[in-house]
Amino acid sequence: MKILIVGPSWVGDMVMSQSLYKRLLELHPNVLIDVLAPAWCKPILERMPEVNQAIEMPLGHGQFSLSQRWMLGKSLRDNHYDHAYILPNSAKSALIPLFAKVPKRTGWKGEMRYGLLNDLRPNRKIFQFMVERYVALAHSKSTMLSEVTIDDIPNPALNVDNENQLACLQRFNISPDLPIVGLCPGAEFGPAKRWPEQHYAYIAKQLITEGHQVCLFGGPKDKSVTEKIVKALSEHQKSMCFDLAGETSLVDAVDLLAACHTVFSNDSGLMHVAAAVNANIVAIYGSSSPMYTPPLSQKVRVVDTDINCRPCFKRECPLGHLKCLNELMPAKVLDAYRDLNRNQNLE
Repeated sequence: MKILIVGPSWVGDMVMSQSLYKRLLELHPNVLIDVLAPAWCKPILERMPEVNQAIEMPLGHGQFSLSQRWMLGKSLRDNHYDHAYILPNSAKSALIPLFAKVPKRTGWKGEMRYGLLNDLRPNRKIFQFMVERYVALAHSKSTMLSEVTIDDIPNPALNVDNENQLACLQRFNISPDLPIVGLCPGAEFGPAKRWPEQHYAYIAKQLITEGHQVCLFGGPKDKSVTEKIVKALSEHQKSMCFDLAGETSLVDAVDLLAACHTVFSNDSGLMHVAAAVNANIVAIYGSSSPMYTPPLSQKVRVVDTDINCRPCFKRECPLGHLKCLNELMPAKVLDAYRDLNRNQNLE
């Protein structure tokens, strides 16, 4: 049996989609799973043992280009896929499996997908969590409600390259013999997910004082944030803080996050990566909610405020005050960190 997955466009969503691949292999042990995804997600897919092949989607997020979709779909016909699962909700995402002549095409009802999908699931909101919505597609329409709950979903687990991890530690002069904590202060989605840099700086100062090395993770767009965190440190503290934003590839970030015993993160793609490499997670939520996209791990503490305007799921604060983040004090976040690590030590 050969399956084509049309994968999501965001790194965090791509990590969560691994739970679907795991469930498909549980149900069909000999299945071959190929995943069509944007180039930036390909390194993540290559760390998933369930994926046979990562196929690069040549079109950017939002691009339509019917002719390119036709050509790509036609080029995939020789793979003779038996089944396609379309994870995005757009009509254009369902075109390539149709053009590839995949006989069974499964996905949730979205924009104008009648006819494009022939196994159409009517209402994804019957499942609370995004990962449940992914995994439910592995089951029939009649059994998915009884077969899928958040408690029995297999968590994502990315492979770690230990040799590359050691090489990365050496490249950035990070000691493998001292404990490492990761901070992920960026959020691609928007500022309403980003805990203030001065709060992250407080966490960094405290943990460095306690003998930890601190690694700051993120992409090039996060550099202005990580630089402010470093600037807030003393000269001695700076020697124990490593600003990796924009300096690593995604696979390097995977391996370096795996070297951290704990990762503090906004609700971001890196949070899901850190969970999938078995780090302890202190997950910081602003405009979004752990009741929709939690880190999929048992080693998690979630921190947020009970302000009545959250979660709003907006990119920017519609009220202009960002109280859900500004009023989430570092002391509360550190308490969550200490509780998590205390419990881990007891285990």
